[in-house]
Amino acid sequence: MADTIIIRVQSPDGMKKVPSTKRETAAGFIKQVAKEFGFNSNGFSIYQNRNKTGEIDSKTSKSLSILKIKHGDMLYLYPSGSVGVPAEVMDTAAAHSSTSLPSTSFATSLSSSSSASSSSSSSSMMPRSSSGPTQVQEDSIDQYLAKQDGKIYRNRDAQLCRHGALGKCVHCVPLEPFDEDYLNHLDPPVKQMSFHAYIRKLTGGADKGKFAALENISCKIKSGCEGHPPWPEGICTKCQPSAITLNRQRYRHVDNIMFEHHTIADRFLDYWRKTGSQRMGYLYGRYTEHKDIPLAIRAEVAAIYEPPQNATQNSLELLEDPRAAAVEEIAAKLGLVKVGWIFTDLISEDTRIGTVRYSRNQDSYYLSAEECITSGYFQNLHSNPCRLSRDGHFGSKFVTVVATGGPDNQVHFESYQVSNQCMALVRDECLLPCRDAPELGYAKESSSEQYVPDVFFKDKDKFGNDVTFLARPLPVEYLIIDITTTFPKDPQFTFSSTERFPIENRDVLGETQDFHSLSTYLSQSSSTSFLNIVSDFHLLLFLVTNEVMPLRDSIGLILEAVKTSNEDLAQTWKKSEQWATIEQLCSTVGGQPPSSLDYGAVGGPSAASSSSAAMWSCLHCTFMNQPGTELCEMCSLPRG
Repeated sequence: MADTIIIRVQSPDGMKKVPSTKRETAAGFIKQVAKEFGFNSNGFSIYQNRNKTGEIDSKTSKSLSILKIKHGDMLYLYPSGSVGVPAEVMDTAAAHSSTSLPSTSFATSLSSSSSASSSSSSSSMMPRSSSGPTQVQEDSIDQYLAKQDGKIYRNRDAQLCRHGALGKCVHCVPLEPFDEDYLNHLDPPVKQMSFHAYIRKLTGGADKGKFAALENISCKIKSGCEGHPPWPEGICTKCQPSAITLNRQRYRHVDNIMFEHHTIADRFLDYWRKTGSQRMGYLYGRYTEHKDIPLAIRAEVAAIYEPPQNATQNSLELLEDPRAAAVEEIAAKLGLVKVGWIFTDLISEDTRIGTVRYSRNQDSYYLSAEECITSGYFQNLHSNPCRLSRDGHFGSKFVTVVATGGPDNQVHFESYQVSNQCMALVRDECLLPCRDAPELGYAKESSSEQYVPDVFFKDKDKFGNDVTFLARPLPVEYLIIDITTTFPKDPQFTFSSTERFPIENRDVLGETQDFHSLSTYLSQSSSTSFLNIVSDFHLLLFLVTNEVMPLRDSIGLILEAVKTSNEDLAQTWKKSEQWATIEQLCSTVGGQPPSSLDYGAVGGPSAASSSSAAMWSCLHCTFMNQPGTELCEMCSLPRG
């Protein structure tokens, strides 16, 4: 027994203690290590040093004492083919978590009738070097911010600084982007630092982030544990997921949401104004740098796509969308991505003065539990690529915008995200809404079909003491991250058309996308630029998805023209056979001679186009009336 020693073996999966003897040969010791880790004898290499020097040959007959391996020594195991794995991986506890999205249909007040396809990405050993794994392609904005200095530079203080112009002191030295005192003194104060500032905080200091890790939370039992029967007959500490204590997230992936101009939001609200029913849409835009906060990200909204849905005054139900793939393809070719979703929660208070009810506040809720679950579902579908995570993704940039009444009883746009903890609870189906209290969620209890870890949150009791509570029920404010919403002083226009082509899936309003509406749109266009006429997201979608003559295979040139604002490309596409056929169809369906759709030298419509053959909007109630009528069909007031 005096010869018995214990050797520590560190691997990317963690450390294990392997018992052996001083007289044990290296070959025998390696076989014992292979048995402990479940590897083949030739599936790994063992080194005496972290920098992969002093390899122990599996074929040598030398004993451990001759190799100067003593009791308590640390050896380093690297699987075969992991030459590029840096030493930092060996210092990070492995957390193999499942990141599969829910495969069942998601039912809330904003439920989807179609089930989401299950997509899973298992944890893999990804190197966490400074350059990151080659398998992960981060978003362009993340790559840009990772290269920025990010420090907050301050001018010399005339009263406090006692040094020369080239000197620095504590009063003027640059601050780090995660400096909480600086963020709290901004106007308005910033509660959460940006995600890239949080990464700088993790990777800063003397160790340069050597022990930092971005690990996705898992609420599922780890698979592959063979020491006991599967759940519910057995569970152990190796496969049991850890309990979760909910904390308010200290960072946010998106720091600001900006609509390019007011028309985007106004057209979305028109549906509620005309029907009184709520509405939902997807936000398409791009991610840019938000310069008001260090290393921050802004989501700029260029268009809103409204999918098929059943809407009432109190609920929304998403329907299966046959055009979803076409919308994604068009957006990608235009340089846009789906950055979030928006829905209305508006109740008219006084129709005479146009006020709405102020219902979402600190006395009720900002986001209901059902909306938090839906937001978490969408965020899991649109995860954020991240080179510092073993899974290749961490968090999400997908945002939630609510159009609701504000303190002044006017329509306000409030934006949120849910925390990474909420995303994990939703992904692993551990969070439920409360039927009678929309501001409360409920952590599921374990059953024979599913093990659910305990979920806790901290609050203060009536004496002011911190007390830990079980999340049954759970206040959803622990899951919400607030984001500012803005409109620019100088409007921006990705789509420059001044006319309004009908929005998709609004047949209930009499606004249909067909060749008659296209004919009306072209005849009303006052622009002299063909590029401006076709620069409308909803028009481009109609050209691709219409059943008469879909242009999916030939639309690429005009999409590139709109993306780059290139009039020459637009003129080239205008001369194509496809557009000539579209014009002919418009003249036939709209009852106009082809000459009425004639364009000038630059591409604009002729001023001789007849306006009497077009639908007209009532100046009093905005109802779209059929051509040839002088009284509004809705309010019976004259055309004006």
